[in-house]
Amino acid sequence: MREASIHRKTKETDIQLSLNLDDYSVIDIDTGIGFFNHMLDAFARHGRFGLQVKARGDLDVDPHHTTEDVGIVLGMALKQALGDKAGIERFGSALIPMDETLSRVVIDLSGRSYLVFKAEFDNDHLGGYDTEVTEDFFQALAFNAEMNLHAEVLYGRNTHHKIESLFKALGRALRAAVSLNPEIKGVPSTKGVI
Repeated sequence: MREASIHRKTKETDIQLSLNLDDYSVIDIDTGIGFFNHMLDAFARHGRFGLQVKARGDLDVDPHHTTEDVGIVLGMALKQALGDKAGIERFGSALIPMDETLSRVVIDLSGRSYLVFKAEFDNDHLGGYDTEVTEDFFQALAFNAEMNLHAEVLYGRNTHHKIESLFKALGRALRAAVSLNPEIKGVPSTKGVI
């Protein structure tokens, strides 16, 4: 079973996170930010990942530290759960519509960290969630998981739909990338490591 549990505590946040790449029977998210809980739940359900998150942060300041730090810890857990990455597909992509919105996420679990993020949000806040930290979450995830992550809202109007379609596309693209393929012997790279 490919899984990892991480506990990370700083002066700003205290995060316990468990990720299971092969069993999504348990999804339990509590970050203190309602909309962010909804996004992580959508990511896990559409990616078919078991995900448990208990995050406490300085929400009296703003939601930035909690959102970004969950991205850090999720990236760390993903890297740990993948181990040497033997037998994985490595690449994944997804186009996800949500009403008037269409988003695309493309992933390479290459061992190299890079983010391309193209999305504009007209609404600054959704409940207690600061929409501009969406990019910071994706950045933290990409750099701590050591993956190339390209995320783009191709078109849309509604900020909720834009962000939700990005998180769903992230889940689906990551599911494709982490999937095991019995035809792949060892690590899928000419270098022999990723």
